Parts: sequence; structure tokens; C-alpha cells
Amino acid sequence: MISKPVEEQANFWHDAVLGDLELLYATYVTHAFAPHIHEGYAIGVIERGAEQFAYRGAQHVAGAGSVVIINPAEVHTGQAAVDNGWTYRMLYPAAEQLRRAAVQLTDAQADYPFFTQAVVEDVTLAQQLRNLHIHLEAGSEPLARETLWLTLLSELNARHADRRYSLPSPYPTTDRATVQQALDYLHAHYANAIGLDDLAALTHLSPYHFLRLFKAELGIPPHTYLTQLRIQQAKVLLSRGQAIAEVAQGVGFTDQSHLTRHFKRVVGVTPGQYRPG
Repeated sequence: MISKPVEEQANFWHDAVLGDLELLYATYVTHAFAPHIHEGYAIGVIERGAEQFAYRGAQHVAGAGSVVIINPAEVHTGQAAVDNGWTYRMLYPAAEQLRRAAVQLTDAQADYPFFTQAVVEDVTLAQQLRNLHIHLEAGSEPLARETLWLTLLSELNARHADRRYSLPSPYPTTDRATVQQALDYLHAHYANAIGLDDLAALTHLSPYHFLRLFKAELGIPPHTYLTQLRIQQAKVLLSRGQAIAEVAQGVGFTDQSHLTRHFKRVVGVTPGQYRPG
């Protein structure tokens, strides 16, 4: 008997009770995430199959029952590790949410927690994460959602966070000021056409030297970082219900199809799926 092919599907939503927490429940087979970063954490559990991803200079494979934890501002990818892909449930909490949980756990001032393991084998944590995600998907009572959420954060911090509670600087070398100058410019002008020569001139470097420095510091080239900025702003505008074509033009993409192509490669869903209603 021939088994039925696994179909790709993805559902992305926000939970207003938990500070507009972003959630994704998806099955991917051929879809591959481009190298990208998140402003906050990416935490999830694999329900079926296996995912492979590049992260912090290594290749990782997460199978069914594994918990995946990606720190903020860390470049990573994502694709199927097996022929029939993978199904997972993901949470994307803001960094501040985990910092507050760390403070409550230690009863002292704490910095942002840092997780050294990208793939965690913890049956209890995986069950808690999946249970929370299902409750959020079902729209359970606010009290239940908040209780399960805080319980998960406490367990996550207590059992797997680096006790330094400190995120390493994305710009650890002496060239930080130079890169930061370029980043400030990109953040201020992301909707405009920006050339490599513009950034090189801004930092008083040759285009080649600037490109090499930028990639060494952030792990991605300037054009990829610029696309990330545009997608982040597009998410904000889409969540407000703004028309997709207007969003595309407003954040610097040439048209709606251009936005859709890049958005799907980074977020995992189309702008139409992400946009409420």
C-alpha cells in the first residue's frame, strides 16, 4: 500500500493574553528557511519527522520529541532532515519575557538567559511545551494559558539556561563601532534603495573590506540583514491589518510578490497567512 504524501501546511497566529506572543504550527517537506534571525527567542518542539538546521557554526538535527531553542539575533536555517519532512510547534517570545522570568526565578536582577544547547532532549519540557501550544491554539481560559506559560518559562530557565543569564554580544570584536554605524543607517533607511558603496563610504572602508567585516561580525551579508529589517517591519504593519501591497511598497520591496517570496522564506508563512483576518 502506497502511503499518502505529507502535505505542507502552516498556521501562524498571535496570543494577546501572553503579550502578543507569536506562534507557529506547521508541517514542512520541501520548504527551506533562508538564513535568518529573530529579534527574540525561537522555542519549539518537533512532533513528527526531523528538522535539520545550521546554527552557531554547526549542523543540528532535531527529531520527534526534541526541543529546539534558538537565541535572539543568531543566524540559523531550517529544512527537512528526512524525506517526509517535519511537523513542529513553535513559540517566538520577546527577549524581555524570558528576562523577566529569569528575574522571578532567581529573585535577583538578571540579564537575558542564554541557551547553549540548540537541541534539547527533555521529555518533560517537550510535553509542557506541546501542552501549552495546544491550549493557546484552542484559545483556552486566560488563567490556564498564563499558568502554563509561566510554568514553561520557569522550567526552561531553571533546567537549561546558562546561569550567566547573559546573551553574548552580536558584535564582540573591536570593530563593533564600525558595524554599528552601518546598522544604524540600515535601521533608519531600510525602505530606501541602499548600495554596498553607500555603506562602505559611511564607514570609510572599501566595499570589499566592509563586506568582509560585516559578514564576520553578524554571520550574514548586508543585503540579507536589510531583508530581515524589511520583513520585521512588514510583520508590524501586517498585524495592524494593512494591505499587503501597501506594506510591500512601504518597507522597500519592489512589489507584493517580492515581499511574499522573501517573507515565506524567513517566516514560514505568506503575508496573507500572517495577516489577521
